[in-house]
Amino acid sequence: MSSSVLGAVTSAVEVTNIDRFGLWILVQEKEYFLSYEEYPWFQNAKLDQVLKVQLLHEGHLRWPELDVDLSIESLEHADNYPLIYK
Repeated sequence: MSSSVLGAVTSAVEVTNIDRFGLWILVQEKEYFLSYEEYPWFQNAKLDQVLKVQLLHEGHLRWPELDVDLSIESLEHADNYPLIYK
């Protein structure tokens, strides 16, 4: 009798850490840091609002209670997607 593989990924996205500088999210085995300086929507949000992140499809993150949407592409190449108009 054999058992299933241990350690299988159960969630495609999860918040792995939150501190006074920002938060870390794990998306399909890759981790990203979202600083409050660059992503201010999360700084004063309630914990349960931040933890309720969804991966709508391969490249789209959504926090429905915060009305925040981010693309994975913008996290990987932030310089190409400025959040403040210059």
